[in-house]
Amino acid sequence: METTQGDDLDLKIPPSVPETAFSGARSRVVLAAQVMLDRSRHSPGVIDGLMGGNTMRAIRHYRRARGLPAEESLDPQLMRSLINSQTGEIFETYTITRDDVDGPFFRVPSAMSAMAALERVGWTSPQELIADRFHMDEDLLRALNPKADFSRAGTRITVVAHGAETLPSQVARIEVRKSDNSVVAFDERGNALASYPATVGSTQFPSPSGSMEVVAVAPDANYTFDPSGREWGPDEKLIIPPGPNNPVGGIWVDLSKPGYGIHGSPDPQLIGKTASHGCVRLTNWDAKELADAVGQGTRVVFANRAGGAS
Repeated sequence: METTQGDDLDLKIPPSVPETAFSGARSRVVLAAQVMLDRSRHSPGVIDGLMGGNTMRAIRHYRRARGLPAEESLDPQLMRSLINSQTGEIFETYTITRDDVDGPFFRVPSAMSAMAALERVGWTSPQELIADRFHMDEDLLRALNPKADFSRAGTRITVVAHGAETLPSQVARIEVRKSDNSVVAFDERGNALASYPATVGSTQFPSPSGSMEVVAVAPDANYTFDPSGREWGPDEKLIIPPGPNNPVGGIWVDLSKPGYGIHGSPDPQLIGKTASHGCVRLTNWDAKELADAVGQGTRVVFANRAGGAS
């Protein structure tokens, strides 16, 4: 729950951003906290200025890492800690490039059989590409830049100044916490390097239990659907080409239990809010950050709670 003590936080909002960008439930304070949590490598998922489950989860992980009281509120103590540890502006100006607008862009169908016929399951628009690059919700990007032409190179827009996207060291162990819908990465000394909101299986399609290892990492993966033994999906084997909008977001961390992995998602706003078919789903940017810091043999533990095996 957001507190009123943070309402006087100076965000230095650019003059181009209209007051209506923060109408309704969207909050300046929540947005600032999300950006600073993202920089601290306790991901809130999609940065949207809205207080939801993923942001509260990131607050819990940040508080635990910093030895702060276990709460979910944006109280003055938390905000001071974030501001002191994560310096820099909340917003930055970005100039849309020719590469951003030239594509190619794709009309992505919902049916997997139609996806399989595409050359690549890529971005649908420059706006989607830019929102993903800056870890932002597309609605927030539009609200900050209501008059922007995202299809024109040279357009200057306001975006958030997100985190570095690189972990400070290699990951030695990953905990997939089912009860918390989160993934936590640790270094070899047992220090938490990062936490991410995750979609972790479902009642019908539970994630595996116990400990396994990373077998391989595919940073631009296709998606193979085999109907054998499945009670969902089409009745034919399909290979869907790579791209950020394919069912695994184009990023796949293969685990030692066949058919299971940690991967990205074409719908970052749904992470932690919907069920998966047993795998572990992250936003594309969180999946990439994690994938870049693991290797063959990295231990992955599926746990019901912090530090506990399932």
